[in-house]
Amino acid sequence: MTVTTARPARPGRTAPRSGGVLALMSACVILTIALVAAINLAIPQLNDGSLHPSSTQLLWIVDAYVIVFACLLIPAGALGDRYGRKGALLSGLAVFTVGCLGSALAPDAAILIGARAVTGAGAALIMPATLSLALQTAPPERRPHTIAVWTAATGAAGMVGNLGGGLALQYLPWQGLFWCVAPIALALLALTARYAPRGERHSADSDAVGTVLLVLGFVALLFGVIEGPERGWTSATVLGAFAAAAVVLTGFVVYALRAAHPLIDPRVFALPRLRAGVLGVTLTFFGLFALFFVNAQYLQYAKGYSPALTGLAIGPLAIGMLVVSRRSIPLGQRVGARRVITVGLVVLAAGLALLSFADARTPYPLYAAVLLVMATGMGLSMPMLSASILGALPHSRAGLGSGLGSAAREIGSALGVAVMGTVLTGRFTDRVPDAPGGHAGSAGEAMSAARALGTAEHTRVVTAFTDAMAVGFRVIAAVVAVLAVVVVVWFREERR
Repeated sequence: MTVTTARPARPGRTAPRSGGVLALMSACVILTIALVAAINLAIPQLNDGSLHPSSTQLLWIVDAYVIVFACLLIPAGALGDRYGRKGALLSGLAVFTVGCLGSALAPDAAILIGARAVTGAGAALIMPATLSLALQTAPPERRPHTIAVWTAATGAAGMVGNLGGGLALQYLPWQGLFWCVAPIALALLALTARYAPRGERHSADSDAVGTVLLVLGFVALLFGVIEGPERGWTSATVLGAFAAAAVVLTGFVVYALRAAHPLIDPRVFALPRLRAGVLGVTLTFFGLFALFFVNAQYLQYAKGYSPALTGLAIGPLAIGMLVVSRRSIPLGQRVGARRVITVGLVVLAAGLALLSFADARTPYPLYAAVLLVMATGMGLSMPMLSASILGALPHSRAGLGSGLGSAAREIGSALGVAVMGTVLTGRFTDRVPDAPGGHAGSAGEAMSAARALGTAEHTRVVTAFTDAMAVGFRVIAAVVAVLAVVVVVWFREERR
């Protein structure tokens, strides 16, 4: 039996308006996801800076934040349900700030990776609480609008991260990115303490064993994907990582089926629309963050853009998604959710495939047009997929529902970066094994070094990079296209 504890409002204090709370929660969401996008803009500076990360360290710098973020989202959602969503949000913003400060002060790549992981833990506490608190203050008739706005914020966050990160990195070293983010997090903490509702509490059990198994399983999986090119795909270390991931994640499922209060009961995935929503969201962000990982390197190294112009150049993606996502749920109510999601995922896969034709000679207007294609696909599918996850669970489990959706986003983001980075490194190293400045196949450092050696060498290295990028986009597009069929089939099963 679920027990809800309602707290009376403080004397003389009016209830918070749903629009203001939604705006504040959306700002928190934008901050956490924007940092995922912004770090990709710092890759050229990280390559050229004093840390000199290898290609695998570079992937871990990007993915340490995302994988911790993803794996702790579900337990963080449960903690918010049990102890109060506002408290979870405030704690998350505080931890997030500490992680940003640690990243700015990191003296080497290993400490930077650790600080990024701490920041990810803070983000995990932030994300589930935001949608729950926004829905708590929204009237029933405004809940679809609330979901759409919150979902749009997750998409707009990429643009904010690219534009804001580009502006910061135009004038500051890579550490300046974190020095800029920390005070923003502190400001949001103060505003949340003042204006967010105190929130409901529901009975929910934390699951330390399940959480550890989930984190270890996904870390092992990413370790195998990221370390494969450098250590060798048939090496004992990489094969052992994949075997460990399979064993640990299987153990997580077996444990969860037997536990009295598991982190997440695998039986919830018997609901077709819930599992379709989770897989669809994972696929969408898989494609989006594969793009983000190579976009900054492509525009800065191959096209010669500045960091600020690189951040601005991604604008069509965010603007297009904002415009389309506002119409997704009303359109789904008229023509059917399954049709809207099908078209959205097909268009997304097509956009990724089209990006594989970009090279150093591609004019920006054509590149922007392809970004609009991707934006249309994401804008159509994302709100409907997020709504399907929340709609499959009761209101008392809103924290779990938003945690599942957010975990799907971050797992998709981490896998997109890992797969694209792995394909890019492997293909680039095969094409240019003698690249100057190559740090274990680091394409970015090789292109930076080649620029100083003359036009011919720079052209050779850039061509190898765009060829490797093309292969990566084709792999990502194929994965999205194949698994989109599974998403559509599960939606059809639910309608039956």
